[in-house]
Amino acid sequence: MAAPKRTPAKKPSPARKPAARKKKKKGWPIQLKLTIAGIALVLLSPFYYGYVLRGFSSAWRWVRDIGGNPHYRTYRSFNIRIPDKYAIHGIDVSYAQGKIDWQKVKAMEEDSVHITFAYIKATEGILSVDPYFQRNWREAAKAGIVCGAYHYFKPSKSGSWQARFFLQTVKVEKGDLPMVVDVEELNHMTPDKMRLQLKEFLTSVEKKTGIKPIIYSGSSFYQDYLLGFFDDYPLWVANYDQPEMKSIGSKRWLIWQHSDKATITGIGHVVDFDAFSGDSLSFQQLLIK
Repeated sequence: MAAPKRTPAKKPSPARKPAARKKKKKGWPIQLKLTIAGIALVLLSPFYYGYVLRGFSSAWRWVRDIGGNPHYRTYRSFNIRIPDKYAIHGIDVSYAQGKIDWQKVKAMEEDSVHITFAYIKATEGILSVDPYFQRNWREAAKAGIVCGAYHYFKPSKSGSWQARFFLQTVKVEKGDLPMVVDVEELNHMTPDKMRLQLKEFLTSVEKKTGIKPIIYSGSSFYQDYLLGFFDDYPLWVANYDQPEMKSIGSKRWLIWQHSDKATITGIGHVVDFDAFSGDSLSFQQLLIK
């Protein structure tokens, strides 16, 4: 028999090479990404830089005090430099400070420096009553702080009418501080006309109350427009960040507003800080009898 034909054997197919796996790029864990993003937000935030700058500024003031004027140093609690040689300290406030917790103000103290007195804004011009005046006037006295009221003077308005408006709003009592007129702008008036209206205000208040008012003004404004005209009136002068406050010409100041950036417990905004020129006896003699 003829031999059967063989079916040719199939060549084995070459072995398949395993497909190359794509290498996964290693990324940062999501937690790390969130952490980095959070840090970036903080670093770029203006609040962060404000905090850092405030901290740096405070630290720098402490460094600057070392070897500096021994009668002018930083008090951390108040966050300002305070002239040490004055024993009687106070503040002045208006609606700008918002609602004040006067009990906390009275309780605040550092190295025997505490708030003895407060001047409170009452009126401005002939129509505006400070919205917080009545509350501040009542609550500050209740907390045991000696109070005085001040009027913000507008030279473009009648001085006698401003005095009448002020006295209708403020009722002073025995033990209060003398009333104050705050003069710090010409209000588009000439210096002569400003002084004329101011004289009317002062004369009206003194005539109706028997109390000589105190004039408040900035150091430059007083020297430029008031010095030599009202020297018989006590002076409350504003001049910031100075280790000493000397007389202005021959005029000796009674109260010195030496800072407008004090931090006071119980007050949500920075506040003006003042020093009285005399001792406790002269302070008592200043009060209304």
